[in-house]
Amino acid sequence: MSVLQEISSNVRNMKQLENSVLARRTTQIKEELRQGVRKSYKEVIDVSWGDPHKAGVKPLSFVRQVLAACLYPQLMDGDKLLVDVRQRAQRLLKACTGGSVGSYSATAGIPEIVQRVSEFIMRRDGGVPSHPENIYICPGSQWALTNILTVLVNPKASPRTGVLTPVPCHSTTVLSLTMLGAVVVPYYLREESGWALEVEELQRALDSAKGVCNPLALYVINPGNPAGYVQSRKSVQEVIQFAAEKRLFLLADEVYQECVYGEKTEFVSYKRALAEMGPPLSDRVELASFHTASKSLMGDLFSTNACAPVLGQIALDVMMNPPQPGDPSYHLYVKETQHIRTSVAENVKRVDEVINSLPGFSCQLVEGGAFAFPRLFLPPKATKRAEEAGMPPDTFYCLRLLEEAGVLLSPGTDYGQKEGTYHIRFCIMTSLDIMEELLRRLSIFHKRFMKEFS
Repeated sequence: MSVLQEISSNVRNMKQLENSVLARRTTQIKEELRQGVRKSYKEVIDVSWGDPHKAGVKPLSFVRQVLAACLYPQLMDGDKLLVDVRQRAQRLLKACTGGSVGSYSATAGIPEIVQRVSEFIMRRDGGVPSHPENIYICPGSQWALTNILTVLVNPKASPRTGVLTPVPCHSTTVLSLTMLGAVVVPYYLREESGWALEVEELQRALDSAKGVCNPLALYVINPGNPAGYVQSRKSVQEVIQFAAEKRLFLLADEVYQECVYGEKTEFVSYKRALAEMGPPLSDRVELASFHTASKSLMGDLFSTNACAPVLGQIALDVMMNPPQPGDPSYHLYVKETQHIRTSVAENVKRVDEVINSLPGFSCQLVEGGAFAFPRLFLPPKATKRAEEAGMPPDTFYCLRLLEEAGVLLSPGTDYGQKEGTYHIRFCIMTSLDIMEELLRRLSIFHKRFMKEFS
């Protein structure tokens, strides 16, 4: 008997993402281009994942300088680095065991950094207390979420554990739930209302789970991924009230909280809303919320191991405590971060203008997060051709776009969508020139594609 046959049925039930097929073809196309194969493009634009540095967004100088100094302390000899960079690096190294980023840290994170994270949360939430003992620094938000789910989900329970999960939803979360043996209980965001989260839909989803599973948790993403919505304060409060009444553990994925673009849009954390609602709710509702360095304006990735890497904790410290007015690095830091914010805001505007001008597309205005998730209205001939090719229609569209225009997007089928609807997802945290080229290629291809199948 093959060892693979002994693998957990939960793992075998994990569905391969359609994007993996596109990723493999992308690798082949890049090799073809390298070998001189002639195509209508010279390079592939990959905006299928939320990787701003890959998409032309420059890293922040202060972050890289502090990290470099911590990795190679000799850089602090002399005056090559500004004084506040040296002081920050020295302070952080002093907090590390042995004065080295190669050392282990306390399980929950370096105490000094945990304390500063607590202070950041309190500032963010308008003075609502944040206690360091309730903070746990992990290798990444997805690692933290998966481990919380491991505690909540009993794979041997009958009926099985259920988790209310938004549609559309980040694909990795759904895969984690499947791997753990949980039942994904979908609730649908209302696209026509800007991807609104409605309590009536939560109730419908909960009712649908009767006789199927035992729902124990409610998972929310705010700001959204892949849909770029931001919940209002009222919406957050309504979800908290619902979780309290139904005795659901609340999982709040808030990793894109710094990425808010709507003029009248404000991010309100679930922790703040719960505290402000006061007893008895604030004493009764169980809440775990998640944030990360990799989804902030920094965009640096450190989630590589099953323990919190010290270098990642240092990056987190810099994110939570950037240079302040009067610091030597302040003006450059503000200039760089403002450039990123302005560029992404312009990208949001351009996506809205261009995508909604194309026949067969409809895109809700992106209020926050890192992605646009436009709806694609495909002609019947195109869906028929996709069925003949043995792939979902939006995957068929994305594959044709990749082959003919050299643009890699993600098909909506990987994130869940209402039956009979199709979407594509792409990152908006790119440089201005990459976004313009992306939209140019997409527009030309889309018009040709729609004409072919009209």
